[in-house]
Amino acid sequence: MPDFDIARLAYLSLLASALIALMVFRNRTRTALKLQYAGAWALIILGAIAAVGLWKDIRATVLPQQAVFADQGRIELPRAPDGHYYVSVDVNGVPTRFVVDTGASGMVLTRRDAERAGIDVTDLLYRGEAHTANGPVRTAPVTLDAVALGPFSDRNLRAYVNQGDMTTSLLGMSYLQRFDRLEIARGRMVLER
Repeated sequence: MPDFDIARLAYLSLLASALIALMVFRNRTRTALKLQYAGAWALIILGAIAAVGLWKDIRATVLPQQAVFADQGRIELPRAPDGHYYVSVDVNGVPTRFVVDTGASGMVLTRRDAERAGIDVTDLLYRGEAHTANGPVRTAPVTLDAVALGPFSDRNLRAYVNQGDMTTSLLGMSYLQRFDRLEIARGRMVLER
């Protein structure tokens, strides 16, 4: 356990002990009522621990996910709470999260996503330049062996690896133009081929 977590645990334990001691020594004649309060607090704490432990499962159930309709050749992406559209695409067999960016001309990977897809980022030549809202960034061209989104798969796609700090890879127009239809309506983006 890191020192910060140990210190936090010690502080919370000391605080809990003080609260319990205060409850026990105050109004000693009401033992049954104190036990009821202790039971209620134990249930509240147990519920909070369960909610924290299950948060990822709860979030995955509550938030809408991308839907693949292979028989219709359609992918539907829900708008995320931040207003963007995110999609999971297999890059060289590795699931990779992209933000759909119609303002980006190319498909741009973060260095981390590129490494996960088997690209050696130490040997890349960052000779290109992309102009972003945050200013210019250096990019390195790469070729992706396989890119799959639902039932659609493509081979030998040109992409770029961003040298700057980027949190999420971008799915730009070089990939999106492979679809016959791209529509945004009622909080959903629809991609069809």
